[in-house]
Amino acid sequence: MSTQTYTFPRGIHPPEGKSFAENNAIEILPTPKKLFLAVQQHIGAPCAPVVKLKDEVGPDAVVASADAFVSAPIHAPYAGTVGRPAKKTLPNGRRVATVALDVDLDHAPSGADMLNIVYGGDWEIPADFDVNSIFPAVKSGGLVGMGGAAFPTHVKIAKNEKKPIDTILINGCECEPYLTADYRLMVEYPQPIVVGAILTAAAVGAKTVYICIEDNKPAAIQVVSKAIEKTSNPFGVDVSVRVMKTKYPQGGEKQLIRAALGRKVPFPGLPMDVGALVENVSTAAAVAGRVLRGKALTHRIVSVTGGGVVNPKNLFVPIGTPISELIEFCGGLKSDANRILMGGPMMGFAVGTMDIPVTKGTSGITILTNSEVKKSVETNCVRCGRCVGVCPMNLIPTKLALASRFQNTDVLQAYHVAACIECGSCAFTCPASLPLVQLIRTGKIQVQKLSKK
Repeated sequence: MSTQTYTFPRGIHPPEGKSFAENNAIEILPTPKKLFLAVQQHIGAPCAPVVKLKDEVGPDAVVASADAFVSAPIHAPYAGTVGRPAKKTLPNGRRVATVALDVDLDHAPSGADMLNIVYGGDWEIPADFDVNSIFPAVKSGGLVGMGGAAFPTHVKIAKNEKKPIDTILINGCECEPYLTADYRLMVEYPQPIVVGAILTAAAVGAKTVYICIEDNKPAAIQVVSKAIEKTSNPFGVDVSVRVMKTKYPQGGEKQLIRAALGRKVPFPGLPMDVGALVENVSTAAAVAGRVLRGKALTHRIVSVTGGGVVNPKNLFVPIGTPISELIEFCGGLKSDANRILMGGPMMGFAVGTMDIPVTKGTSGITILTNSEVKKSVETNCVRCGRCVGVCPMNLIPTKLALASRFQNTDVLQAYHVAACIECGSCAFTCPASLPLVQLIRTGKIQVQKLSKK
């Protein structure tokens, strides 16, 4: 492993907040009595329920199917009985249908057994493994990007002869402040990450894999490097750790490619345009679990963190669990808890209810206190240019925000509002406290509505 560290131009250094939970080992949430499996847990077309009230389903059974290519089926984490349909509000504000599941607690495996199935034990790729089996396994297993974007994984690993992939980047940066789910996975269960990375590379024909970890995670760097050395690699893929400088948003797909490979993804291009594929560490582990053990994506690790929760933890939970149960298991809210975020403080969504279920893309729940929530009054833009100086996409955030406020779609399109990754770097540095991200997000909706017309 080289001692060189890699990074991208611009970016910011917000307070990390990792100390709340980074040293807390993964704990197992007691199996919930009832789960709510949202039919829209990914970018793309929503799934259609294939079960009805009072149906009996087995563990890993498909409860909502995906007919479109850019979609991913939903599976039951445990055996149980289908309950009455219910709509739930997701963090982005969308009301979506869910498949309610009354879990058969009498026959559910223990949490420790399930954790071992998903991440534990020895991992070895057979020498005669058929690479052609990887894509259909990933597609049928409902795998999506688990870093938050939730893009269906099979779409990423579909071979494209016109745009071959030569390098896989496994994203272990976890640059979002406070969140530590990926870190704990790397420290405690590194081998399925390495195995999943090799399988992903084999699926697309890539010969190089870099597992990218920021330099504020030395324990993860050491443990993952050792796991690479002892993992079977029948496809001859070159796997190594690439150490990244700690900076936000280092884990952004285009920023990571620029940092690790020195390649610039063109707008409005995709990573495949520069021969790269980016996959989150949790997703890589899920690939290993699906391909080698037949395990659909039904569980994940979630950080419950921040100064507003009594005992911050990293929890292994079934998808579909209401976040109220996670918070309760962590001792509940402190008296000065002010705001609950699904995600971290930079890109997370503030929510007004704890009835929201965990989805495949839920990497963390951050509870901020009164003192952690910045109280500020919006003033006029002073044209300081700080937002321009930190934008990792080289945009002019104030221009886009004001165009959105005045519904000027011509300016929004001319200044590439669609290129914004909503990282929040601009709002973090703005001395006028302008709600830049919210305005730009609204501007994107305005342009989308115009294009539909």
